[in-house]
Amino acid sequence: MSKVKNRFHSRVNRKIRVRKKITGSSDRPRLSVFRSLKHIYAQIIDDSKGMTLASSSSIDSDLKSDLTDKDKSEVSNVVGKALAQKASKDGISQVVFDRSGFKYHGRVKALAEGAREGGLKF
Repeated sequence: MSKVKNRFHSRVNRKIRVRKKITGSSDRPRLSVFRSLKHIYAQIIDDSKGMTLASSSSIDSDLKSDLTDKDKSEVSNVVGKALAQKASKDGISQVVFDRSGFKYHGRVKALAEGAREGGLKF
């Protein structure tokens, strides 16, 4: 196997291992994060109903003006704050953080800190 496949499969295995322990409920939904090379996506999910309650990403049209001339970590922080605002409108204050197998470092950490600054409790 190539190095890229090993890295991808390692992340998927970590994701599966973490998801065995983390589930989102109605009173405390799951904040799931996905990052690609260019963008970052986050959504708040109620696993008991199988529904996405709120979502935000770096490709949202309402955030485009806020994201110009920022590096990826700053963009992640803005996306976290925007997600926290959407969640507070829906009455969500506490979440379980699911990093989807990514290291809690860099952009994932910046998104989490932005969500905390916006008022979400992990």
